[in-house]
Amino acid sequence: MGTITKVSPLAPAAFPELPVIDGVSFATAAAGVKYQGRTDVMLARLIPGTTIAGVFTRSKTRSAPVLDCQSKIGGASDAGAAILVNSGNSNAFTGRSGVEAVAAITKAVADTCDIPQTRVFTSSTGVIGEPLPFDRVTAVIGDLAAHQQTTGISAAAKAIMTTDTFPKGASATIEIDGKTVSIAGIAKGSGMIAPDMATMLVYIFTDAKVEQSTLQEMVSAQTDKTFNCITVDSDTSTSDSLILAATGASGVDATNSPAFRQALHGVMLDLAHQVVRDGEGASKFVEIVVTGAASDADAKVHGMAIANSPLIKTAIAGEDPNWGRVVMAIGKSGADADRDRLSIRFGDVQVAKDGWRSPDYSEEAAAAHMKGENIQIGVDLGIGSGTATVWTCDLTHGYIEINADYRS
Repeated sequence: MGTITKVSPLAPAAFPELPVIDGVSFATAAAGVKYQGRTDVMLARLIPGTTIAGVFTRSKTRSAPVLDCQSKIGGASDAGAAILVNSGNSNAFTGRSGVEAVAAITKAVADTCDIPQTRVFTSSTGVIGEPLPFDRVTAVIGDLAAHQQTTGISAAAKAIMTTDTFPKGASATIEIDGKTVSIAGIAKGSGMIAPDMATMLVYIFTDAKVEQSTLQEMVSAQTDKTFNCITVDSDTSTSDSLILAATGASGVDATNSPAFRQALHGVMLDLAHQVVRDGEGASKFVEIVVTGAASDADAKVHGMAIANSPLIKTAIAGEDPNWGRVVMAIGKSGADADRDRLSIRFGDVQVAKDGWRSPDYSEEAAAAHMKGENIQIGVDLGIGSGTATVWTCDLTHGYIEINADYRS
């Protein structure tokens, strides 16, 4: 695997202090799936009554764990549940052996934790196309079950990392009808990140009580506004998974709570931004705001065309305000655009207006904006009311260094 020498310059100062979520506990282990000398498996246990929702990659070559999880989402919640994740091997494109690995792991967890196999959800992340040495995972399940801690979420965040340079966590605590409800989530993701569930894994836990179909609707809707609006390299993983578990342990029903939806959105957006900030080799966090499009859908198409352009991303890495490349990306996106109504800005600097270079354009001011760590590109199509915001990072030599020898 490519050598990562330092934490991303865009990383937060420290892993956040996440609230303990009643009804869930965690444990980690070093199974040696691929990595030596570090934890690479985590097990989360959930109390009976927990409702579980999820969204997954739309890849046509999605992994055996993804297919297994998809088949289980929406099942009965009267029994306990468990989530097991391994890093180092994605168990993707592994044929029958991949299915057998999932079956062996889920059965071992079910037997050890005394829960139905249909309530065991697994994820795997890492190299594609190599059989998962699942016996190394099943060998540590007993220890994982025996050493559960309600405060173990930060260790879980570290165990699921691959090329990540820092563990990712976010939380929210709100009041509903005078009672406290908490949400805490962890994520991993650094490369192979693109919409349709940007290799990305996300696990979010809440002590709220939420009916399963509503929980599913919530997570699907919020994913479209968060994780499906980020891209690092335009590549959609075979393994992307987001699982949201509501234990109900607080006794507070949040099924119809707008405040809960807003808090969930905030946690998911925070985690999505952290994935971008840990983009492989990234040195700039980039927000692209598109307005004036024919529709919101068109605005997003334009935004992603800009965010995925290697020419734009390398220009950002070089701190070059090359707005001509933005014009190029809009023209190729396939969504409606009118050259003569197009306006572009970098930060607060208007660089193009009504299809022409702005008469007030200052190369020095635009270049000054590009020297910061947080870059904003604004585009107004001038043809409608459609809007979208997407997030990406720059493309540096570091991305090549990490991925040129990832399998080695």
